[in-house]
Amino acid sequence: MSGADQRRDKAAFLDSHNRRREFSAVEMTTAAPPPAARGSIFLGVDVGTGSARAGLFDDNGRLLGSASCPIQIWKDGDCVEQSSTDIWLAICTSVKAACSLANVSGDEVTSLGFSATCSLVAIDDEGEPVTVSWSGDPRRNVIVWMDHRAVKQADRINSSKSPVLEYCGGAVSPEMEPPKLLWVKENLQESWALAFRWMDLSDWLSYRATGDDTRSLCTIVCKWTYLGHAHMQQNNEIDSRDMEARGWDDDFWEEIGLGDLVDGHHAKIGRSVAFPGHALGSGLTPDAAKELGLVAGTPVGTSLIDAHAGGVGVMESVPVADFASEEVDEEAICHRMVLVCGTSTCHMAISKKKLFIPGVWGPFWSAMVPQYWLTEGGQSATGALIDYIIENHVASPLLANRAASRSISIFELLNEILETLKQEVGSPFLAALTTDIHILPDFHGNRSPIADPISKGMICGLTLDTSEKQLALLYLATLQGIAYGTRHIIEHCNAHGHKIDTLLACGGLSKNSLFIQEQADITGYAIVLPRENESVLLGAAILGAVASKKYPTVQDAMKALNAAGQVVYPSKDPKVKKYHDAKFRIFRDLYEQQLSQRSIMKDALS
Repeated sequence: MSGADQRRDKAAFLDSHNRRREFSAVEMTTAAPPPAARGSIFLGVDVGTGSARAGLFDDNGRLLGSASCPIQIWKDGDCVEQSSTDIWLAICTSVKAACSLANVSGDEVTSLGFSATCSLVAIDDEGEPVTVSWSGDPRRNVIVWMDHRAVKQADRINSSKSPVLEYCGGAVSPEMEPPKLLWVKENLQESWALAFRWMDLSDWLSYRATGDDTRSLCTIVCKWTYLGHAHMQQNNEIDSRDMEARGWDDDFWEEIGLGDLVDGHHAKIGRSVAFPGHALGSGLTPDAAKELGLVAGTPVGTSLIDAHAGGVGVMESVPVADFASEEVDEEAICHRMVLVCGTSTCHMAISKKKLFIPGVWGPFWSAMVPQYWLTEGGQSATGALIDYIIENHVASPLLANRAASRSISIFELLNEILETLKQEVGSPFLAALTTDIHILPDFHGNRSPIADPISKGMICGLTLDTSEKQLALLYLATLQGIAYGTRHIIEHCNAHGHKIDTLLACGGLSKNSLFIQEQADITGYAIVLPRENESVLLGAAILGAVASKKYPTVQDAMKALNAAGQVVYPSKDPKVKKYHDAKFRIFRDLYEQQLSQRSIMKDALS
């Protein structure tokens, strides 16, 4: 399909989407203070897997109002795709709705920051979409983060044993960008020839808003094998300018068959790099400002991946009682791990020294908090897995209807059913209801710490029971399986140099009290929840706040705008610990069984 063909229906596409979005935003808001009481107002925008969201925060980090708008997604086997045009329209809808709900005019917005999933965007030399789809659909120019089409390409790249792989846990994942780029080059040659820029989605958003093609250290270090520590000679965050990208390993790109991306000083993948929160260009362009309902020149900060924005939005959320000791112990932040829990879960920890941890992404220099090394563990399917378990059970429709009739979520209803079941069977504690059900949650592979993208989910203990109670037990076992995965990641990180002793959690799953309690009981650590529910949006807003010079550094802004809410403590009952220790052994054994079965079947077919 030619470039002209790819743009043929753009006008009709924009018209239809504008009509569809006119009243489509799902809105959430809090009461805004009177205009006279306002100081700075920071706008954060986040693009997740299923929606674009916008939130406005005051200079105390309090949410004034937020809104969201769904985005389209196409799924076909391992291929998962989106449209950057659709995403931008959803952002514009969300920003206008959030401003309306918070009673904030566009000229009151101090700054803007973006975060997004680590999805791959292709555009041509005019900034128009280039298809990445087998279908040839010109709208579908985004390979979504969870797309696993490039497993074979990832295997080939990992066989190179390039030194850059040491900085992503020893191996690239098919969710990273080099395997996806290689897949496009090998399978969609016309798109490969047309593409003028390949960008992480959050970098594309800031480029679309400002016209500045400076890439974030967060995106290209974490997902493109860029060696961020090459900037250590210019590591003064305050004086950071658009720096020539000096962290690309040209030999790596040549060796894996993507040497053409080195041309033009890496123009297609990033020739200019900056710390998160660096002020881009001259701020919002007039066109982008008009589309967003804001003012041209509004400062925009270099972006973050969504999970990393969650880390920035919550990592300094220290309970008030701990402030005194925090001021003395600057290393305290290195004892924390942030769980950013949504469709997937990312486990973010930072350190002053680089720690090489097999099977865990990183160490990434300045990829989240500037001048700290980031370790990034993760589970590729958590919220998505819980939804899958529930929605594919025969009792799900009836439960969903019951929950809707009471205006509660299906998770709240399942939590109630479990409490009732606990009383009925006389269980000593709720977790003990799953004595006979064990789940390995690798339904979309294992990201960390095993780093096995072909690992499969396993359920042990099924019967012919199709009741609501049986679904509730499967749901609980799934929550526990996910929490055992978190425990595995923490223990692995601590065994390789981290000293994690406190967890912080944000994202949609963190609003489920049972999910958080199981995480605390199974890991044995207290979990701090943020005061504000929208931590990812706050993290994005912090980037703009730094770009506006309201705060000198990202960490200064974090300390000013992060705030702790509830703290959830693990059970003190030794029986609970003993129970989970036993189930954790079974959890680990399930994967070993899978490896054995894989080997047996491979031998049978050899």
